[in-house]
Amino acid sequence: MQTTKIKDRSRLAARMVAGVCICLMQTALAVAQFGGSPLPPPTGNPGAYPPSYPPNYPPATPPGYPPSGMQAPAQSPIIPGPMNQPMPPLNQPWVIDPSLGATGAPPFGYDPTVRNAPIDVYVSEGQTGRVSFGGSVNSDLGVAGQLVIEERNFDLFRLPGRPSDMFNGAFRGAGQNFRLELVPGNQVQRYTMNWTEPNLFGYSPFSLSVGGFYFTRFYRDWSEQRLGGRVALGYDITPDLSLSTELRGEDVKMFNPRVRGVEALERTLGSNDLYTARFRLAHNTRDSPFLPTEGHLLELIYDQVFGEFDFPRGQINFSKYFLVRERADGSGRHTFTSAIRTGFAGADQPIFENFFAGGFSTLRGFQFRGAGPAEDDVRVGGRFQFLGTFEYMFPITADDMLRMVAFVDYGTIERDINIDWKNFRVAPGLGFRIAVPALGPAPLAFDFSVPVAYADTDERQVFQFSAGITR
Repeated sequence: MQTTKIKDRSRLAARMVAGVCICLMQTALAVAQFGGSPLPPPTGNPGAYPPSYPPNYPPATPPGYPPSGMQAPAQSPIIPGPMNQPMPPLNQPWVIDPSLGATGAPPFGYDPTVRNAPIDVYVSEGQTGRVSFGGSVNSDLGVAGQLVIEERNFDLFRLPGRPSDMFNGAFRGAGQNFRLELVPGNQVQRYTMNWTEPNLFGYSPFSLSVGGFYFTRFYRDWSEQRLGGRVALGYDITPDLSLSTELRGEDVKMFNPRVRGVEALERTLGSNDLYTARFRLAHNTRDSPFLPTEGHLLELIYDQVFGEFDFPRGQINFSKYFLVRERADGSGRHTFTSAIRTGFAGADQPIFENFFAGGFSTLRGFQFRGAGPAEDDVRVGGRFQFLGTFEYMFPITADDMLRMVAFVDYGTIERDINIDWKNFRVAPGLGFRIAVPALGPAPLAFDFSVPVAYADTDERQVFQFSAGITR
């Protein structure tokens, strides 16, 4: 009798252990099956899963459970979790309590792979308008001040209803660009106003630009004044490739000649009405417009000029920038640059539209407009230009604030469309670039150059510089 009772108790204990093991295994299987990815919301009653959803869940009561003499719990205890939702009794469907924020992702109404957190985002519009004051000192252009008023969210048709609207929303809100620039100087005076619609037909690749200008320049041999306006239509073929057309009309006034009797100059004295239709195709992959280190810029320009003078003009400009080396963090870049500019024009081109060379921006080692054809000591320029440069730039300081350049400028300006190799100019040199963030993106530039090939009538200049301030 005692042996039989012991055997019964052993069987009972074995059944209990087996039942618990089966229950734990099936529960673990269900958690592993549905805890790794969210499930779609249940069909039918949104508060409960249908009998077949999830598949084979909840598990059937294992054989021999509960053991004889034991009661199955009415409801399982609360299982710790983000939702603290109780597990339903066996053989009962899952019921998702909406008050707990469950969305139908089992088990317990949440998906452990999803982390939701409330985030408050506050957005305020940045300043789109600016007023800046600055100045520049340049060996080519002299000393000049600068005042720029710009609005990058301009609206030409949002007129003010009352005077206070001028400072509270008038002429703003359409994403257009308005720029007014005033540059008075001792050698150059420039006043321009320009309006641009970057998306002419909504979000499109077309742009429209309208502007006016008043320009005065006191050259060595004469003074020149231009008053006019322009209308341009642009089209972005790709982010790097653009096509534009422009129509410009201007009155060019020539006065104060230094030398009288030069035919090319005499026929242009006084007012000259000039109209220009321009077509420009540009491919620009440079990483910066001021100190590029990679990419290229290719420009194909054709002008048809009419009015008191009638002539065509074409230009091809190409600049290529090669990144030679850099530090691991992208700083300390060494750049090799090759640039070429060519241009040619018809025989009726007036002297004030001719090509000129010499100075910081064209041919270093020569005075401004000091390299080219001359007549009776008057720089008359030419109908053909071929100018180029090779330049290697590298940093001297670790912060890239100071850079050094080694360069060779070369080229010529000719009255006719040919090259006279006896007048071909070559000028090697060294220079420095100083980047001062407080003075704007353009660096301070100082170059020393000694021409090794030049014409007898050229005017040479060893040192050129450019320093601009924009605040």
